Amino acid sequence: MWSAASWPVNLRSGSVVLRPIRHRDKGIWTALRNRNIEWLAPWEASNPDPDGYLPTYHQMVRTLTAQARAGLALPFLITEQQPGSRDARLVGQLTVSSITWGSALSATLGYWVDADRAGRGIAPTAVALATDYCFDELGLHRMEINIRPENRPSLRVVEKLRFRDEGLRPRYLHIAGQWADHRSFALTAEDVPHGLLASWLENRPPRG
Repeated sequence: MWSAASWPVNLRSGSVVLRPIRHRDKGIWTALRNRNIEWLAPWEASNPDPDGYLPTYHQMVRTLTAQARAGLALPFLITEQQPGSRDARLVGQLTVSSITWGSALSATLGYWVDADRAGRGIAPTAVALATDYCFDELGLHRMEINIRPENRPSLRVVEKLRFRDEGLRPRYLHIAGQWADHRSFALTAEDVPHGLLASWLENRPPRG
């Protein structure tokens, strides 16, 4: 269950490291996002209010950090750190949000990864790390991921991790300027009794 020791936390498997997002990451985060504008634009959240706006980087970090301290979110950056190296390369972002306690014990997970690092097992490893932490350390019961049907790279992540397809959610989120359908995927703790990361690493196809 949630406690003061639950955040901040770093999670690692091999070269993939999840660490909390920080205000001082703005420069490298912005550079990575700018380099991936075309890759990410079709899946970007937008504000349905014509006069509305999306938060700035610092507003985003401030809000997510407050939610993390309250036990409502886990805002991670995805980094790669090769063995023997002190430097970690920023390659994406993963946020566990909408954490619900009580009788639900559920959360929603979202992620994006640098186009140059896609298809290398980074996103599945990151999702598995975060899901195991939520199930094993926080005691959550259900993790949900919602993905646009057209987003093949993200769909491949949940397919690799064997998330259950729970069907279509019409006009679920405002994405890239319009209300967009999403497919909903989920796992419960009973689905991965020995851990999602262990299952992924055991069944991960070898790279050529």
